[in-house]
Amino acid sequence: MQDIAAGAYAGPPRRVLLGAFGDPGHAFPMIALGRALAARGHHVTLQTWRRWQQDVEAEGLQFAPAPEYKVFPSGPEPLNFYEAVARATTDTLPLMREVQPDVVVADILTLAPALAAEIERRPCATLIPHVHPHGQRHFPIYSLGARMPRSAAGRLLWRQAQRAVDAGLERGRRELNRTRAQLGLPALDHVHGGISRQLALVATFPQLEYPRASIGSQGPPADQRSAGWDSNTHVVGPLMWEPPARDVQLPGERGHGGVGADAPLVLIAPSTAQDAEHTLLRAALRGLADAPVRVLATYNRRLPARSLSVPENARVVDWVSYSRTMPHCDLVVCHAGHGTLVRALASGCAVVACPAVGDMNENAARLDWAGAGVRVPRRFVTPRVLALAVERALSEPAIRQRARELAAWARGHDSGTAAARLIEGLAER
Repeated sequence: MQDIAAGAYAGPPRRVLLGAFGDPGHAFPMIALGRALAARGHHVTLQTWRRWQQDVEAEGLQFAPAPEYKVFPSGPEPLNFYEAVARATTDTLPLMREVQPDVVVADILTLAPALAAEIERRPCATLIPHVHPHGQRHFPIYSLGARMPRSAAGRLLWRQAQRAVDAGLERGRRELNRTRAQLGLPALDHVHGGISRQLALVATFPQLEYPRASIGSQGPPADQRSAGWDSNTHVVGPLMWEPPARDVQLPGERGHGGVGADAPLVLIAPSTAQDAEHTLLRAALRGLADAPVRVLATYNRRLPARSLSVPENARVVDWVSYSRTMPHCDLVVCHAGHGTLVRALASGCAVVACPAVGDMNENAARLDWAGAGVRVPRRFVTPRVLALAVERALSEPAIRQRARELAAWARGHDSGTAAARLIEGLAER
């Protein structure tokens, strides 16, 4: 990664087409990027799902509807992933020709705008809205949530385990090349074909990225300026955006349930998509009922099927603005979705991470490695374990200090400006 200095854009406004088809974890960082580009005077069009149209337009961006298909055998017209990509690319070409963008930025899972840009010979960048999913060969396999190896034997073990990953990557390369052939594009001879080799923006804290230069490192570096990235991959910092929400009253502002107003404030922030039974929320409320903390919890507008038992030191609400609430908190308990995790760290909160699925496991492992929180594997999410995890996160000064260090880094680095400057550079090539 290279340091990116802030400053006004000196050139003429650029036409920028952004593409992110998907859930909040992919759409929201792209909205944040679009807002940063628009603030620098560029004409920005964001192609995404219709559910985000009002939010996109509220940020002063041009909205373009993305194709939405049923993928796999779940709808009346099931498509596999690459069939959907081919059709979406064809559907995106008219937009590409209408906008005539100087540069395109596609989410890592949104291949259609990237392929359409290649067909139209437009420069294209990839936005990776989380930690980089492809590491060096001695790294743990992404999304397993395994620890970074500390010995030569551990590194050898992961190198051997990469063989299965290699087979999957090669299969993906062949499938993508078949799709590219349908679109009249040449085959790629490399894997990870969904990530641009012109420019890749990694929108996470550099302190959550494993160093790529020295395999002997036992902890996160202060930054990633010389950490082995190629010249076109940049860790720009988190790109954070959230929809408007009303403020909520914090519990215990005048004493609450026998807990003083100065007691630590713990936010229970479960995933909006996972944990249908609210296992984390229920366990946290029970486990912290007698703890010397104030608890604010949200069920994210997904009403529990069974009523919740709310202790005296807690308040449960339907929705919380993380950007306005987390700065008042001492600790966040969450499933470790990337957006929630980086918002908590940017607010200076230590985190108890209880991953549910997929990349949440990876995020929790990176949090633990970075020293800014405690992770609790899914099978151990019980009231007693969560109470102990919260106690540890609040009582160990090193954890809270590390969270404050990441917050200080976030205050000193404008991620949107950093990303925008790199995109401007790509448009000027």
